Amino acid sequence: MSQHNEELFARAQARIPAGVNSPVRAFRAVGGTPPFLERASGAHLWDVDGRRYIDYVGSWGPMVAGHTHPRVVEAVQSAAARALSFGAPTAAEVEMAELLCRLVPSLELVRLVSSGTEATMTAIRLARGYTGRSAIVKFEGCYHGHADSLLVKAGSGALTFGHPSSAGVPAETAAHTVVLDYNDARQVRSLFEARGAEIAGVIVEPVAGNMNLVLPAPGFLETLREQCARHGAVLIFDEVMTGFRVAAGGAQARFGVRPDLTTLGKVIGGGLPVAAVGGRREIMQKIAPLGPVYQAGTLSGNPVAVAAGLATLKLVDTPGFQERVAASAQRLVEGLAAEAKRAGVTFSSQSIGSMFGLYFRAAPPASFAEVMQCDAARFNRFFASMLAQGVYLAPSAYEAGFVSSAHDAADIDATLAAAREAFRHAA
Repeated sequence: MSQHNEELFARAQARIPAGVNSPVRAFRAVGGTPPFLERASGAHLWDVDGRRYIDYVGSWGPMVAGHTHPRVVEAVQSAAARALSFGAPTAAEVEMAELLCRLVPSLELVRLVSSGTEATMTAIRLARGYTGRSAIVKFEGCYHGHADSLLVKAGSGALTFGHPSSAGVPAETAAHTVVLDYNDARQVRSLFEARGAEIAGVIVEPVAGNMNLVLPAPGFLETLREQCARHGAVLIFDEVMTGFRVAAGGAQARFGVRPDLTTLGKVIGGGLPVAAVGGRREIMQKIAPLGPVYQAGTLSGNPVAVAAGLATLKLVDTPGFQERVAASAQRLVEGLAAEAKRAGVTFSSQSIGSMFGLYFRAAPPASFAEVMQCDAARFNRFFASMLAQGVYLAPSAYEAGFVSSAHDAADIDATLAAAREAFRHAA
């Protein structure tokens, strides 16, 4: 990196913990100095030194239509000219709620919030308030934001309650969360047989994206649906990442499994802070002021953010959009696998919709334990080479990547050409 980026990073570290406002941005997993970004357009980013990158992070998912899409920018400028915030109802948030309920199969009522963490925190509170129970089930490797009850790692056995995975989370809070292995339907059935009457809800990424991309095994999501229905628990799909990425209606539309509650974020804000929790009417009616489950937010439904999200969702909802971006992602992962094979590097890759995963192991993983078998050191060498050649991947071996509708054939070709050299460094 040039001195300009290094100087900014030094200044940032003097006033911001580790120099960043979200941990993975610090590049500590991959080494080196993070580029400080200045502008973006379409599939490309430019850092403060004017260097251009092909972007496969997409602000961690929201930029499915590419950066600074003219329709999104126009919508934001128009909304900002009218007001930056009201803290009161607007017509635009009604339009967004109607559009979300039309696109996502399980949504009957929806509340807008400002972040994915806020959405999942609210969903957990709703599940507990609706059922009158305390226990929550989550899965190893799935991340649902940084609410206390969700920053929990597995206990000593598959059916035991969890332990905090972050300092500052009380043990008594973690003790209400059970952590199981992703894709292990047998564990799910055993837990419900043993403790079904205690479980308020199950929260899951229907396609995992926070331990790299891990697809649900056949029957896994169906087992969750069956067991929650049988034992009166609330099934929560965390579609903050998968919503409008794996299909227009999210993973629930793609796999035909209907959750009780859904959390959304990223794409629905188009790059600005909007998220949502929604689902079955009888559960959503427990939220204040209709019911006893309290939730509020000064910036919920912010008019500028909603304008960006609405413009993005309208682009996503156009005919052929999903097919085009999915085809680009598939061409990318197939090309990368071919380049790795040519270089003799143990590597696998896969995509679903516009999400993709890269793994330095022989086959795509199906669980957190298999993700941990990936060769992180090789990934780090590959990442550094790709970045040096102007390809911006997530700075971690354990994050999914994203393709946008702005990525064209030339971008994919340039990425594969860079990978040819990067696999040589990773060998």
